[in-house]
Amino acid sequence: MTTIHPVLLSGGAGTRLWPLSRTAYPKQFLTLQGDHSLLQTTALRVCDPATFAPPLVVANTEHRFIVAEQLRAVGIEPAAILLEPAARGSAPAALAAALHLLAGDADAVLLLLAADHAMTRPQAFRDAVATALPAARGGRIVTFGISPSRPETSYGYILAGGAADRDVRPVSRFVEKPDVATAGTYLADGRYLWNSGNFLASAATLTREAARFTPDLLDGCRAALAGARSDLDFLRLGAEAYEGMRSVSIDVAIMERTETASVVACDPGWSDIGSFDALADALGRDADGNAAAGPVSQLDSHGTVAISHGPLIATLGLRNTVVVATEDAVLVADGDRVQEIRTVVDRLRAEGYGQVDGHAMVHRPWGSYRNLDMGDGFLVKQIRINPGGRLSLQTHAHRAEHWVVIEGRARVTLGPSADALDVVDLSAHQSIDIPLGWVHRLENATDVPVAIVEVQSGDMLSEEDIVRLDDVYGRSGSPR
Repeated sequence: MTTIHPVLLSGGAGTRLWPLSRTAYPKQFLTLQGDHSLLQTTALRVCDPATFAPPLVVANTEHRFIVAEQLRAVGIEPAAILLEPAARGSAPAALAAALHLLAGDADAVLLLLAADHAMTRPQAFRDAVATALPAARGGRIVTFGISPSRPETSYGYILAGGAADRDVRPVSRFVEKPDVATAGTYLADGRYLWNSGNFLASAATLTREAARFTPDLLDGCRAALAGARSDLDFLRLGAEAYEGMRSVSIDVAIMERTETASVVACDPGWSDIGSFDALADALGRDADGNAAAGPVSQLDSHGTVAISHGPLIATLGLRNTVVVATEDAVLVADGDRVQEIRTVVDRLRAEGYGQVDGHAMVHRPWGSYRNLDMGDGFLVKQIRINPGGRLSLQTHAHRAEHWVVIEGRARVTLGPSADALDVVDLSAHQSIDIPLGWVHRLENATDVPVAIVEVQSGDMLSEEDIVRLDDVYGRSGSPR
């Protein structure tokens, strides 16, 4: 069987799942079902080396360390991680991946996968991929249509042509999200399938069709790859060329125009988890139509979705309501209007609320930190450092710090200047002072996590008060 190159498209923002999903940590990185994030389960779905090559990931540059760490955590070594300097939709991402793979394999077959979708029956999807492979090798671009189970209005549809008993059928047309009445007729018709947004095609076919219909995108991706540079384990696409391209989906750019579009019907328990309705269905509803996750208690409530990643949620007498709580934000919405949450996010951003973009827990390549308390002249943080993690060697002009180890064994590099540094290992319950202006570094040289509480005091407690002297992650100007 031809080796298939999975391409994980991880550029989505997941706006409709705010406040769970945010710009700095969108839904593909969230654990919404089971024990793994959506990105991890997507990668694990196609990790059989007999059929699939190591995955190629296309991700936003701001998410690069999250992608790398999440894949490392499940034992997957990617073939490459291509970094987009700006979001430009699935078409440029797919074409950049196709061109990258073509450079090493003229016969490469790509499996384009949205990294933020869920499938409860992954073997059914793998079987559909095996069914589609001969057509893809023969010059078809095959999408995977999901057999609909209800008149869903939040998905696009595919009208399958040809004989109903064929495994691979031509696509007659793609249909935008319908209203309820139209979706009902599609369900009754039997020829319409939900558009899953996953595709199988040879890299040669994909780029050939792009040359026909979107030559500007193909040229832009070629220029972005020509201007790409390696950065640690990542490949940064050329910023000027990539940012200069228009933003467009592969459906609009190619699939709706090509004569090669084909579809394989399958039922892998798929969901794009693109709304709280979809997430509720994935979580499962009780006899009253309620869905819950986290510390939740519901009384005399019906058709209600309650999800907490922080405080206890207790509902009483709610009907068709969505309540979502995190550490720093709460959403309460009419269940019939969950598709409008993006509008709420746009308004919050315009009003200057930082909770739109970042969580209370901030992820860094070495681990994470969380603000615990702050006031006039002080800030308290909890910092967690992954095994092998190492913060930058840095100094502050406006604040002193005090570190208390609460878990693990931390290594501290400290001195009045970069030429006069000492190294100290601290165990749990030990502490150390970082005087104003002193050079310092915190790291975890062990194979278990380290946690410390950091108390900052001074007249500037923002992340801007960092002068980085050395950084193993190659960051420039980034906090910590």
